[in-house]
Amino acid sequence: MYLIVGLGNPGLSYRRSRHNVGFMALDLLAQNLGVRVTKKGFSAVYGEGEVGDERVILLKPQTYMNLSGNAVQQAMHFYRLPLDRLVVLYDDIDLAAGQLRIRAQGSAGTHNGMRSIIGCMGGDRFPRIRIGVGKDETIVLRDYVLKKPTKAELEVLKPAFERAAEAAKLIVGGELDKAQARFNGNGAK
Repeated sequence: MYLIVGLGNPGLSYRRSRHNVGFMALDLLAQNLGVRVTKKGFSAVYGEGEVGDERVILLKPQTYMNLSGNAVQQAMHFYRLPLDRLVVLYDDIDLAAGQLRIRAQGSAGTHNGMRSIIGCMGGDRFPRIRIGVGKDETIVLRDYVLKKPTKAELEVLKPAFERAAEAAKLIVGGELDKAQARFNGNGAK
């Protein structure tokens, strides 16, 4: 079994913000798998489905971003999952909009949601799919990530969500290396 987590902030005011691209990618994955992410528990909403022969839990924390680790820790503990059975999808300002970076492990960088997860889980040895949202040096970072992407950015983000969903399925299928080779960088392969 795997826990696949999309990061974002709850509430309508954040619904389509750059910081919520993890939610958006998870929603597309759920749609592709025919999973309804509507159950409440673990300080989150979640749904259950399958990728091939693997059972998956798709989870969207309903805490704010900097407390995402609480929801992840609750679900991981409940399902008794080892850390390498966690996959996290989230936004990254250091990647151009629509670019993906898939890693088997690593630091949180400047991302508060990932910092919370790593802190609560006591380690960083789990796969993650970073979805580029770019950055604008003229706008305060917090304001930038909490705003909606432009129409042009959305045109490159929507296919990135599809690639991120496909990458998550490959990771669950034991093909992390294939996901990295296929989608790291511009994802056009």
